[in-house]
Amino acid sequence: MDTQSEQQTGPAGWLRGLDVSVTLTAVLFWVTVLWWASTQQWSPVKYAVLFVGGIMTVYALNETRESLEEGSRIDALVLLPAAGVLITASFYFFLNFEMVYLLRQGFASEHEYMLARLIIISLLYLTWREFGNLFLGLVIGVMMYAMFGDAVPGVLGHAGMSQLTLLQATVTDLYGFYGSLTQLTASWIAPFLLYAGLLFAYGAFDLILRLAIVAAGRIRSGVAQTAVLSSAVIGSINGSYTANAAMTGSFTIPTMKESGMSGHRAAGIEAVASTAGQVLPPVMGASAFVMASYLGVAYLNIVVAGLVPAAILVTSIAIAVHYTAISDSSDQDMEFSEFFDHELTRNEKIAESLRFGVPFGVLIYYLGFAQYTVMTSAMYTVFAMILTGVLMPPVQRLVDGSDVSPVSEFVTQVRNTIHGFRRGAIILAPIAIILVVISGVVNLFSTTGVPAKIALLMINLSGGVLLFAVLLGMAVAIVMGVGMPTVAAYVIVAILIVPTFVSEFGVAQITAHYTMFYAAILAGITPPVATAAVVAAGIAEANFWRTCGAALKIAAPLFVLPVAFVYNPALISMTPGLNTLFTGFLVVMGAIAIIYGLNYPFEMSVGRIIFARSALTVLGVLIMTYPMVLAKIAGIAVFVAVFVGEKVMVRGLKSPFTREVKQ
Repeated sequence: MDTQSEQQTGPAGWLRGLDVSVTLTAVLFWVTVLWWASTQQWSPVKYAVLFVGGIMTVYALNETRESLEEGSRIDALVLLPAAGVLITASFYFFLNFEMVYLLRQGFASEHEYMLARLIIISLLYLTWREFGNLFLGLVIGVMMYAMFGDAVPGVLGHAGMSQLTLLQATVTDLYGFYGSLTQLTASWIAPFLLYAGLLFAYGAFDLILRLAIVAAGRIRSGVAQTAVLSSAVIGSINGSYTANAAMTGSFTIPTMKESGMSGHRAAGIEAVASTAGQVLPPVMGASAFVMASYLGVAYLNIVVAGLVPAAILVTSIAIAVHYTAISDSSDQDMEFSEFFDHELTRNEKIAESLRFGVPFGVLIYYLGFAQYTVMTSAMYTVFAMILTGVLMPPVQRLVDGSDVSPVSEFVTQVRNTIHGFRRGAIILAPIAIILVVISGVVNLFSTTGVPAKIALLMINLSGGVLLFAVLLGMAVAIVMGVGMPTVAAYVIVAILIVPTFVSEFGVAQITAHYTMFYAAILAGITPPVATAAVVAAGIAEANFWRTCGAALKIAAPLFVLPVAFVYNPALISMTPGLNTLFTGFLVVMGAIAIIYGLNYPFEMSVGRIIFARSALTVLGVLIMTYPMVLAKIAGIAVFVAVFVGEKVMVRGLKSPFTREVKQ
């Protein structure tokens, strides 16, 4: 490092020390998490208090290191005290847990109230730092509403609360910020994100990319489909469409552009893939765990209920991406040499399948068959992943007689394990921060009775019409979801909107939750904010509005699915049968009709193209949402006739998706 670089980034020794500290703290943090998962020696509340302190320590050290590397010393100077307050508070409440939680509910000492004020200020700063002005405004608005609700006219008004009551509700009673959502994050979500970190470290996503390249050789839209697959899988785990667009878009968007695809289309595909990944089982951007907790059902039931909706969305997006790719006439070939030095041998494929398949099998066994809790199942999955992740490569080296010694390979995999611990903690930190804050917001909502007031307001605005109520709920979800991770947006609308659907309109609980869950991710691609599209457009150096247009055309069925769930309740079932599959087939045909109408490169005059696109889109919406089966079948028959007719008259019945075999 030259002198100028050292002056910009700070002493190299400090940065190295911070880097090592992040790793050591992350390892210690995960050891504590796994120890508690196996023993549960503390109560969930006491553990949540310590959990917040631990993850904030990792976050503070890592973000300080990054700030110093970027030369932003002011950011580091503000960050350290803010995180330090939260760390100090966590350890104070942990050490004095019995006194604070058991003996002094409803009041606190003056120094605890002062600490609570500092905690609120620190959390506001960290949420602003991670999620921007809109979310900061939401949190401050909720606090102002809680304190001054007596000044609000009409149905939304309430008695208000004093400053001390606010401090008790959010901090000192150990409910708000350390409440149920934080406890859920600590016990359920955290182990799964450790599993995700280990998958990253052991190279699971390289394996996914290899599989995608193989598929690309057989599908005309290969490069684009590879981007969708990798982004969707990773997006399902990391829980933020914005972060996912930045992470996977950094390699998928340049790859698509190199194949000849225009920048705004490449960015639109990445934005949609990152957004849609949030609803893919089994993790569903961490929202599946929260939904299971709210409904009081097994986590696996939530995953099963989401399979058919996810299949509808994935199918329609894959077809839309195909049409988008071929409309650019881009070269959709992918070569292994562009990404990897060598193809896997037969033995390596078997070893990799066992390495990642065994832990996943452990997860399925303990969740689906043994009926263990989510936390215990995740713990055993992590242990299995560490075991196979560390031991399989040395065994493979020994069997293959490789030049690399098994001992050297073992050491390498131990290092990868430590890196996975670090990666998992870094992935978890921003999600933990926002869920801690949302936990406090939810407690304030409950204290002020906002959900019941929202219910009355929605009934009045919708006139008691379910369709209007769903559209209003979707609008609220989009507004609330701006700049937030999926799970946070879902939690807010689940608290505010879902009870109205259930109590006033008779919608089944699981259907109401999935309706708002799918609506909660729409903010990622809905202008004028569309955070996933903003990030993707920036990477692609493309026009934001054209990117949004491409994304909306590709993801159009996603905007219809929340309505389809309500009018086709068989779509979402924790015990799916033939009726669920049949209804899913009818709805997916409607989704395909929309995709075909909006994205297919018709070879007609402009006027006829506009008419065809409009008619097919309306037809698809009706097929997806109209509850009568005969009407759906009739609509599908019309669509099939149009599809086949176009192939006969224009395309000469050429295969629409696969590559032509060269003689």
